[in-house]
Amino acid sequence: MHTYIKMIPEQRLTKTLEIPEGVTVELNESLKVKGPNGEVNKNLNHPTVEIVVEENKVIVKPKKLTKKEKSLINTYVAHIKNMFKGVTEGFTYKLKVCSGHFPMSVSVEGDKLVVKNFLGEKVPRTAKLLPNVKVEVNGDDVVVTGADKEAVGQTAANIEQSTRITNRCKTRFQDGIWITEKAGKVM
Repeated sequence: MHTYIKMIPEQRLTKTLEIPEGVTVELNESLKVKGPNGEVNKNLNHPTVEIVVEENKVIVKPKKLTKKEKSLINTYVAHIKNMFKGVTEGFTYKLKVCSGHFPMSVSVEGDKLVVKNFLGEKVPRTAKLLPNVKVEVNGDDVVVTGADKEAVGQTAANIEQSTRITNRCKTRFQDGIWITEKAGKVM
């Protein structure tokens, strides 16, 4: 039995992205995007996809013409668009502290978020904060901001997972820190 690879015309696969004003792009071993809100580094290397930076454009083109390269190019384009948006506007995740049984206190200490008195526990729970991510605690609201969408999302997930409840009824114990808005989308 023969397997055939569907070939796609090259001009449909080559994607060109305009670099926004005030943003600089460097391509070495990784793609580095700098802007007013910070800097994002991402390693976008693949043997069958080529990224070229020319004047005010980033061009992503295939070396082979298959469906796999098409999906890879679209993934790279989405990553680069997120990098541009991150360094110009930034990403914001909002979380809500919900404590129905015991009043818990949430604070940022260095590179960790500390949750004390969660469900009356003596040992405080901690969540790791990734570098280049800013976390602010205002009463019952926790705001996570940064230029790298993946780092901001992972930090928000770490905070939410730090108050995970096991071996208890989830309908009765709804205490925790929950993501209410991520990157502008209300949950």
